[in-house]
Amino acid sequence: MEKIDNSLEIHSQPTLFYDGVCNLCHFSVQWIIKRDQKKIFKYENLQSEAGQNILKQIAPSILSSDSVILLMDGQIFLYSDASLAVLKKLGGIYTFLGNVGFLFPLSFRNSIYRFIARKRYKWFGKKTDCILPQNEY
Repeated sequence: MEKIDNSLEIHSQPTLFYDGVCNLCHFSVQWIIKRDQKKIFKYENLQSEAGQNILKQIAPSILSSDSVILLMDGQIFLYSDASLAVLKKLGGIYTFLGNVGFLFPLSFRNSIYRFIARKRYKWFGKKTDCILPQNEY
């Protein structure tokens, strides 16, 4: 996880940045929205202005184009850390699952994450347009 300069006032609530043209990413965000009953998260796609601004704050040496990004409490979570942190924040059984996921070594978790991310367009397809979740999020 990386500390960032939060002086730009990006978002006051945890924000999940995702690939807006990726079908897997879109379905994953829809899955989270259904379970985010407390409306904890805000959602932005990486192709948006906010997404492009967050990408500028992350060193290219630690970020590849296949990462979901979670901005929460002035920290940036990438790859499997972002996914597991979302689960933990959702509460209930998802907190348990997130905690169990964090028991595995980071290199192992990120290897699996990156393997799936590299294959996501081939396996799940790609949209021609970037679809944002409903405005209430």
